[in-house]
Amino acid sequence: MGETKGFIYEPDPANPGWHRWELADETRFNAQTMGKMLVRAEADGRCRLRMFPELKHSNLLDMVHGAVTLALIDISLFAAMRTLLEGDAAGSVTLELSSQFIGAGKLERPLDALVEVMRETRKLVFMRGTVVQSEDDSHLVASFSGIVRKPSGK
Repeated sequence: MGETKGFIYEPDPANPGWHRWELADETRFNAQTMGKMLVRAEADGRCRLRMFPELKHSNLLDMVHGAVTLALIDISLFAAMRTLLEGDAAGSVTLELSSQFIGAGKLERPLDALVEVMRETRKLVFMRGTVVQSEDDSHLVASFSGIVRKPSGK
């Protein structure tokens, strides 16, 4: 637990069952743009990464900006690697990311990316998921699939 290769991944005392998902360097993208994020493994084997949209995450329609949703999706791939596979998220890179916007994310309500690992090979992790909002995950914001390359060992 604690800090692992640039990430802070430790239980969040204010949110039992959740872990903090933060970069140790608060001057980088995640902290500056996304704000507080939490992660946990779900009972069904998926990973849930949660962010808390606020005004700075909005577009001119007062909805979550698409770029924020895309960033959440990309970050969720690495959170899933760490949470589900105990992989090296810091040394990995996104090779491919495909997304489909389905609905608008609303401000001031948690926005969650739910990710499942489809296959893991020696060098790659294949994942897919959805971005949802609401207590029962019924408000679908986006769906996605992605491929992450594990660290090369250099």
